[in-house]
Amino acid sequence: MRPMVHGGPDAQGVPVHDFSTNANACGPCAAVMQALRQADPTRYPDPAATALRARLAAWHGVAPERVLVAASASEFIARITAAVALRRRGEGPVQVPAAAYGDYRRAAEAHGLPVQVVGESLALGDDRPPVLAWACEPSSPRGDAVADLPARLDALPPGTALVLDCAYVPLRLEGASALTAAQRDRCWQLWTPNKALGLTGVRGAYAIAPAEAPDRLVQDLHALAPSWPLGAHAEAMLRAWTEPAVQDWLSTQCLPRLRQWKQRQIAQCEAMGWQVAPGVANFFCARPGAPSLDEALRDLRAQGIKLRDCGSFGMPGWVRLGVLPPASQDALARAWSPFA
Repeated sequence: MRPMVHGGPDAQGVPVHDFSTNANACGPCAAVMQALRQADPTRYPDPAATALRARLAAWHGVAPERVLVAASASEFIARITAAVALRRRGEGPVQVPAAAYGDYRRAAEAHGLPVQVVGESLALGDDRPPVLAWACEPSSPRGDAVADLPARLDALPPGTALVLDCAYVPLRLEGASALTAAQRDRCWQLWTPNKALGLTGVRGAYAIAPAEAPDRLVQDLHALAPSWPLGAHAEAMLRAWTEPAVQDWLSTQCLPRLRQWKQRQIAQCEAMGWQVAPGVANFFCARPGAPSLDEALRDLRAQGIKLRDCGSFGMPGWVRLGVLPPASQDALARAWSPFA
């Protein structure tokens, strides 16, 4: 089993300048914080999340029965992998991007499913048609647009469940997805608003089933779900996510500021001699070029600065940086000067 690697707080506590996560650095959203304070944790929430699912369905313009709530994106990743393994073990592999969130592969391996790695017009591993496929757009860790995603979707056999991880759709800073509405309607869409809201400590997510999702798969996903996927605070966060004031905060107050911060942060990284990869989200990858990157990252962490090592993403020598305010960017530049 591959070890779990994540950004954010660790055994050393909360980093003062945490570049290692992709949370919205303009957050938290005050309106959602108020909703969390008003949540009632003394009572069980509705285990079926009836009102919440109806609200999310109306916001996305789909039928309520197409909305499934989840304890987190990682919980849904594990659950849909388990559901596919339950019925289709031995029929084909799980397809994952060459550089991607590690939980996709980890869930497949935990259920004994073979893995097929795709990227840059190649496929490695089991070459049978996949029974489950993963995509993330904007992608992680690179934060780039996935231009070949429509072609990849169209090439999948009809029986393959494709899950489109939409974690960074709300934090896209430029451009738009290449998928048409009809193509998106063929995917499972996995939404985790806590990153966009700057509230990653509140765990809660939801998935939108394809318009023609197999009934058996939907039934298995319900059967495999925990009795109460969402607590009171997660339910309050997801309910507030659809509020016009919250969406206005994100689009008019956060995204323009994040664009400015990102341009400044990229310029500063390039001034330090780092190679920066292009992207469209509120994070990007860079290659510092340090003689010993592990040593440099440990030294930075001791100074309260954390970057995400991309080795676990299959990109050794690279780091991922969430976009942070100028004060944090300057702290990174000062701390890096001995390695320049």
